[in-house]
Amino acid sequence: MNVRETHLKGCFIIEPTVFKDNRGYFFESFNTKNLNEALKKNINFVQDNQSYSYRGVIRAIHYQTGEYAQAKLVRVLSGKVLDVAVDLRQDSPTFGQYVAVELSAENKKQLFIPKGFGHGFSVLSETAEFFYKCDNFYNKDSEGGVIYNDPRLNIDWQLPYDEIKVSKKDLELPVLENARL
Repeated sequence: MNVRETHLKGCFIIEPTVFKDNRGYFFESFNTKNLNEALKKNINFVQDNQSYSYRGVIRAIHYQTGEYAQAKLVRVLSGKVLDVAVDLRQDSPTFGQYVAVELSAENKKQLFIPKGFGHGFSVLSETAEFFYKCDNFYNKDSEGGVIYNDPRLNIDWQLPYDEIKVSKKDLELPVLENARL
């Protein structure tokens, strides 16, 4: 497993070791001990989530606050997405900055997103199955978000404007400066 920290402290790109032969391939997608050693953290994932989306879908910048804040380990089971993590830690020198990583079934990369970050992705393939582990349970009262086209963040979702599909709920999210962090 190759683990490297992005320019956002605590946010890591993880590339598993893939063993290929004439039958196909094998890789270990998750191992608590190895991940905790690599990240120098003690992460205990308690919830798995999975979504299926069509090309052009942007699942906006979501997060949870307070005691329900979540760290996530995300990956793509089929298809390809642009995965985005936004630093929302107000005391961070990289507050309001983001990292964008192409995750796909082919490259098998994963992104570890620490607590205090917002998260979103755009679907670049015809369809995509997205999978993520969370270290805390979802709590509706603690959820927040930032609109996908916030001009301050200026995220390039790598989609033509006329292909973008966003839920009504995500279109009503505030810009970063008005978000409840």
